[in-house]
Amino acid sequence: MKITDVARHAGVSPSTVSYALSGKRPISEETRRRIEDSIRELGYRPHAGARALASSRSNVIALVVPLRVGIHVPVVMQFAVSVVTTARRHDHDVLLLTQEEGEDGLRRVADTALVDALIVMDVQLHDGRLALLRALDRPSVLIGFPAEPEGLTCIDLDFQAAGEVCVEHLAGLGHRVIALVGSPPEVYVRETGFAQRVVRGFTAAADRHGLSSSVHPCEAEPAAARQVAEQLLREHPALTGVVVHNEPIVEPLIDAFEQLGLRVPGDLSVTAICPDELAARVRVPVTSVAIPSAEVGTGAVELLMKKLGGASAPEATLLSPRLTVRDSTARRP
Repeated sequence: MKITDVARHAGVSPSTVSYALSGKRPISEETRRRIEDSIRELGYRPHAGARALASSRSNVIALVVPLRVGIHVPVVMQFAVSVVTTARRHDHDVLLLTQEEGEDGLRRVADTALVDALIVMDVQLHDGRLALLRALDRPSVLIGFPAEPEGLTCIDLDFQAAGEVCVEHLAGLGHRVIALVGSPPEVYVRETGFAQRVVRGFTAAADRHGLSSSVHPCEAEPAAARQVAEQLLREHPALTGVVVHNEPIVEPLIDAFEQLGLRVPGDLSVTAICPDELAARVRVPVTSVAIPSAEVGTGAVELLMKKLGGASAPEATLLSPRLTVRDSTARRP
């Protein structure tokens, strides 16, 4: 099936069909509907190779997701699904790059005709890829914020505000000794942006309210959760509030505290920064700030489409945190 067949069936010229597909020139709504009806009826699909040759575009974007140690893959894949789904609505496919190749990997992809643009995840505060991203002749969007985001287009949950919101909630319930059980240690060693910002927000809010606070990185294993729970009770016997920013250990940590004699929320209130579905299915449903993976992934693609279309896009898009109160927090006894 060719574009000329669609044109004949719709009673228009081939160039009009091309304009309807590309949006390069305006056509009447009635003509567009007639063309779309013919495309559906005939089962026409544009030939990707021919389209790329004609437009010098591949209609493919790269999603760069290095699956490093300490990354929680299920949450990362939620972002990826959102990116792929939104890209398809814009008639783009997604090339997923998961290797830890840094600047060399980006340059290898950008120097070919494989992709038109890039979305980059797992952004570090001092990311070695930033200079190249600023210099590329292909647009890019970062899911995450480096320390110096100038000249880049970035979108993410406001993780600093998320840390603050969790502390504000606990402080409002009267808790005075709190702890953050955070991401695996290697995530902090890499200076991954979102983890560092949670710590910053947690600490700032605790200081603002005059709370006693501490931060404890934790491997994403039940045994590590048990060790951290024991350490917290040993070092901070007056502890009554915990913020968890480590998805795999949310439930194991609650189990560990209860095995050590603390009831949630009777003796200990727990909040988390994690996907809503995880927080809701825990044995004790957890008060949490949602990770809006669908909204962030969709927003990243929409920003990229603006840039590909020659429009300006805001440099910084921070999504405000949304706290949902569930059964794991209560007023301090």
